[in-house]
Amino acid sequence: MPTTKKKNQVNAAAPERRRELLDTAAEVFAAQGYNATTVRKIADAAGMLAGSLYYHFDSKESMLDEILSTFLNELWEGYDTVLAAGLGPRETIEALVTESFREIDRHRAAVAIYQKESRHLVDQPRFHYLTDSQRKFRRAWLGTLERGVAAGAFRADLDVRLTYRFVRDTVWVAASWYRPGGRHSPEEIARQYLSMVLDGIAVRAQDLPDRSPHDPEDTA
Repeated sequence: MPTTKKKNQVNAAAPERRRELLDTAAEVFAAQGYNATTVRKIADAAGMLAGSLYYHFDSKESMLDEILSTFLNELWEGYDTVLAAGLGPRETIEALVTESFREIDRHRAAVAIYQKESRHLVDQPRFHYLTDSQRKFRRAWLGTLERGVAAGAFRADLDVRLTYRFVRDTVWVAASWYRPGGRHSPEEIARQYLSMVLDGIAVRAQDLPDRSPHDPEDTA
């Protein structure tokens, strides 16, 4: 009976330890790059022998695959919910941006890896799903922007492809400076970002203080 209990405890701890190791590997991949990272470097960062790491994963490629697929599966779970909600174009953009910052908060290192490595990884059969995800991502954002122009929610002269690239790059580059648990929540960062993108950063005419001349008697 004690042997069975101990075995159950080990089995219960295994998924948690696996997640810890993947988090460590993600940080090392993000900081040093995939090609420069060895199994030994990951093991050193995790405080274990390199041979012990093979008890959980058969290669660093397997670790990278699980890191990226987990991130993308969660991202698309959130995106699909937004896209199926029947929101207007502007509300959809707002929700997609907010969901993006939430994913950066949850998977900052994975996002950094994706940005740095995906261009090279897509050539490997194991990572072909990255290409599918990129195409799906492009369709979702471009479709929403085009719908917004057609509905009059966005300017008629908007270059939707240029806008898509701008929004995509400026959102996801946040992974390079964002740190979970910082001063601002992902929702607050999304709100500030959307305010700048959708409303601009210049003070609108109606928000300027009244600069009408004073009555001469006021300065007498």
